[in-house]
Amino acid sequence: MNVTEGSDGTLYYTAPNGLVFAAGGDNTNCTISTCPVELSVYGYRASLPFSILVIVLYAIVAVIQLWLGIRYRVWGFMSCILLGCITEIIGYVGRIMMWDNPWQDSGFIMQIATSNSLHADSLTVLITIAPVFFAAAIYVMIYQIANYISPLSSRFPPSLFYWIFIPCDIISLILQAAGGAMSATSNGDDQAGVNIALAGLAFQVFTLVAFIVAVLDYMWLSRSVWRNMKLGWRFQSYLIFLSAATILILIRCCYRVYELSEGYSRDSEALRDQPLFIALEGVMVIAAAWCLVGAHPGFVFHSKSHPSPRKASNQLSESEESKV
Repeated sequence: MNVTEGSDGTLYYTAPNGLVFAAGGDNTNCTISTCPVELSVYGYRASLPFSILVIVLYAIVAVIQLWLGIRYRVWGFMSCILLGCITEIIGYVGRIMMWDNPWQDSGFIMQIATSNSLHADSLTVLITIAPVFFAAAIYVMIYQIANYISPLSSRFPPSLFYWIFIPCDIISLILQAAGGAMSATSNGDDQAGVNIALAGLAFQVFTLVAFIVAVLDYMWLSRSVWRNMKLGWRFQSYLIFLSAATILILIRCCYRVYELSEGYSRDSEALRDQPLFIALEGVMVIAAAWCLVGAHPGFVFHSKSHPSPRKASNQLSESEESKV
């Protein structure tokens, strides 16, 4: 493969017919029919069947969540999931466009390009940001769980969880978006932008871990209450699905930290490993989105046929709960 590197780091490929093509920079003119795909930053053509599959699956989740949100009037949870699904769908549309041409111009992380159209590689940043919305839907559930079992068993008022985890989620989103914007202006070469986006992902991992610790801490403090309750299969299923969604998103975020730690470089093995991306990004997040269908709060907290066992029974009085 006849490849040379320009003074600005741009790779130039000389085809067998003598024509020279730029494989990067502002003057990129490589296409899948003129240059080897290995010269693109990702080093591969994004899987078209997988991208179409996840778009369909996210669309189904969005429709289900819209229906459940309207039925149970759970507007906040519904909004977070819909934002996450829509963002993922747009991001995978970008992956499909990159399948057509892996050398799309502009950066990798910018959400909207400076021109009048959206560029495919710009859209893929949405795949990185989308799980933030799913995480936001998960964070507020500890408030619902505490009120369902025993709010007096919490270390502090359950509503305070809103003011802890949601701002953390917003900070993570801002850092990832800002880092992506900085990287986009330099076609992924701005290390400061990479570091900021990496900090946003690392902070998201920290927030998820803190959330898990907070839930486990509450369940430990309230053990004397829920052990004497008939929680029912709905609530138990809800906890299983919610736990699975949290773990799946945590695994995905850890992978993203690993991937971004090597930057947007053609030397990054993680960035150029499509099977790893499909397994630890694509599969993890779409599985989490479906788990959040099973963990919909309407099934437990907003169902008239399934009232809180704390309110439905007289096993524990408020004074007994205060002792706990």
